[in-house]
Amino acid sequence: MKPFDIEIIKSFSEKLGLVQSPIVIMPHVNPDGDAVGSALGFANVLKNAGKQVVVISPNLYPDFYKWMAGSAEVVIFNAEREKSAKIMKEAGMLICLDFNHLSRTGEMIELVESFEGPSILIDHHPYPQNFTDLIISHPEYSSTAELVFHVVKALGMEPFVDKWAAECLFCGIMTDTGSFDYNVSDPQTFKTVSELLTYNINPEEIHGRVFDNYSVDRMRLLGYCLSECMEVYPEYHAAMIFLTKEVQKRYNFAPGDSEGFVNYPLSIKGVHFSTLFTEKDDQVKASFRSKGDFPVNEFASSHFNGGGHRNASGGEVTTNLQDTLTKYRSLLPEYAELLTKTKC
Repeated sequence: MKPFDIEIIKSFSEKLGLVQSPIVIMPHVNPDGDAVGSALGFANVLKNAGKQVVVISPNLYPDFYKWMAGSAEVVIFNAEREKSAKIMKEAGMLICLDFNHLSRTGEMIELVESFEGPSILIDHHPYPQNFTDLIISHPEYSSTAELVFHVVKALGMEPFVDKWAAECLFCGIMTDTGSFDYNVSDPQTFKTVSELLTYNINPEEIHGRVFDNYSVDRMRLLGYCLSECMEVYPEYHAAMIFLTKEVQKRYNFAPGDSEGFVNYPLSIKGVHFSTLFTEKDDQVKASFRSKGDFPVNEFASSHFNGGGHRNASGGEVTTNLQDTLTKYRSLLPEYAELLTKTKC
C-alpha cells in the first residue's frame, strides 16, 4: 500500500479539529454497499469523537443496507431538497466518499460546487477529479471502506471505532470485493478485516443481512434475466445481460434489485468478461466485470463514458437500449485478441 501524504492527513486533522458546525458526509448517486458502509462507518466514528455529522445521500439506496447504524438518520436529497440545501449551507465541512468525479453527485452537483467550507475527497477509484480542497485517493485499496478505516487510524481516531462503525466498514469491504472474490490480492485487505473482527462483529450475520435479504420479485427477475436476457459469446470469452424497462416493471424493480447480476456470467466456464445493461428513462446504465487481465475500466472509458477499476467498472450512454446492445456486440471483435490472451 502506498503511504498516505502526511501533510494531507495533518491538514485534514487540523480542519476536523476546528470545525464547529455539522460535517456533511456524502456518498455517490445510487449508493452501493461500499458507499453506504464507508459513509455510515466514518459518520459513526466522527459522532463518537463528539462531532455533529449528517449523511446526505443523493438518492435512495437498497433496503438491505438500511440495517447499518445511522441509516435511519440519513437525509435523502431527492426527497428532501430544501432540508438538504439548508444543511449544506450551514455545514462546516464536506466529506465526499467513494466517487471521483462531480458527475457522480447526481442532482446534488450544484450544492457540491457551491460549498464554501473545507472539503475532502476519500476514494479508491483512479484518476480523481480535482473538486475538493484535499484528496485522499488510493486505488490500491479494495474499497473506500477499507481506505476510510486506515484514514481513521492515521488521524489518531481509532479509539472512536466501535462495533457499529466496524460493521459498516466491514459491509463496505465485503460488498465491494464480491464477498472477497475480487480486489483482494493485497494481504492488507485481510489484515484490515481481521482488525475489524476484533470489535466483536458477526461477519456471517452481516453477510446474511445483505445477501439473504432479497425480495421474491428480485429472485424471479434474476431467473428471468439468466434465462431470457443473457447472451454468451464463447469466442470472445464474454457474456452480457440486458434489463429492459418493461421487464423491470413486470418484476416490481426496486433500487438494488440488480446488484450483483453482472457477476453471474463470470461463473460460466471460459467467460472472463461480463456486462450488464440496464435501461433507464433517459439513459442506459452499464456495469462491467472481468477476471484476470482484461481492463474493463479502459473499455468503459473508451466506449461508455465510464471508468473504475481494472476488473470492476461502470458507465452510461444516452442512446437507446437496442443501439447500445448493437454497439457492444460490434466492439467485441476489436477486443478478441486481448480477451483470448487474458489470464485468469
